[in-house]
Amino acid sequence: MYYPYVVVGAGLAGLTVAERIAAGKGEKVLVVEKRPHIGGNVYDSYNEDGILVHNYGPHIFHTNDKEVYEYLGGFTKWNDFWHRVLTQVDGNLIPMPITLETVNRLYNMDMTPEEMEKFIAGRAVPIKEIRTSRDVALSKVGDEIYSKFFENYTKKQWGIDPAELDTSVISRIPLRYNRDTRYFTDKYQGMPRYGYTKMCQAMIQNKNIKVLLNTDFKEVRDEISYGKLIYTGPVDEYYHYRHGGLRYRSLSFVMETFDRESYQDAPVVNYPNDYDYTRITEFKKLTGQEHRKTTIMKEFPREGGEPYYPFPTADARAQFSLYQKEMEAEKNVYFLGRLAEYRYFNMDAVVRNALDLYRNKLA
Repeated sequence: MYYPYVVVGAGLAGLTVAERIAAGKGEKVLVVEKRPHIGGNVYDSYNEDGILVHNYGPHIFHTNDKEVYEYLGGFTKWNDFWHRVLTQVDGNLIPMPITLETVNRLYNMDMTPEEMEKFIAGRAVPIKEIRTSRDVALSKVGDEIYSKFFENYTKKQWGIDPAELDTSVISRIPLRYNRDTRYFTDKYQGMPRYGYTKMCQAMIQNKNIKVLLNTDFKEVRDEISYGKLIYTGPVDEYYHYRHGGLRYRSLSFVMETFDRESYQDAPVVNYPNDYDYTRITEFKKLTGQEHRKTTIMKEFPREGGEPYYPFPTADARAQFSLYQKEMEAEKNVYFLGRLAEYRYFNMDAVVRNALDLYRNKLA
């Protein structure tokens, strides 16, 4: 079976590339997906009570990239949504990320932005060389805020101490000297009006796109020939683990439905110090759906299972570099996305990289 283009993986990266090839070049594209659905981790569906849930954890779209926002807007209408997160600390629900509101509530004070800046600076720990996530947090906010908000949450999320993790893990969390409690400050923020799955379905309506679900590429790769391959799966699996299996952090989810309209005060509440789960998501507060019941999801980080987060340590990066040398030597094979590039990407970056790959290498 021959296709000019084969895409492995029907997540946002794979679907974007497939859509661009089919629409821009008029070529036939085969998309191979081992799950029983398209959309990858942004897949959403209605549960037995008719509530729209994000099956692989909450996904909130946000970007400063107008082209990406408008590209996806060709497949969905957007509901404006400004994400807010609360964190349970010392029995109180406090806004996250660290803002003026957070610090005032934590210390029962009424500081101005200028006073907060001096307050935080006075607690920051001087560190000569920033090498780990622990260094980042201590140098930004000091020991007390680090221990209350970051230390235990990070240990739960990754299973190891923040002192062993790359700086990127905590560097993504902003520190603001104002009252803006939005989790993201990007110019474009929203939720697909009818859900991510509907958006993804619209992306592959082109007759030149054929999708094989429930199909593991490694089981059919000898039966498919292609002109070019775009691979978005795990890179270690592509190379038959010749440099060993790359380490990932996984998640398990527990959903509960309650016979009441609201469960918590925010779409997402973090639990850095209490319980085994890291956060609870209440989906109606993300989607805007009206329903007399509500469904929540508890997230439990774990080792093994579905690969979610590439492991941010020096050892893991060194191991991936061995695969990277092999990837760079490939002809007509392109590696794209979180699993193939062994790197965490926000949704907008996934789509941006896919658009760039098409434009620069495939168009």
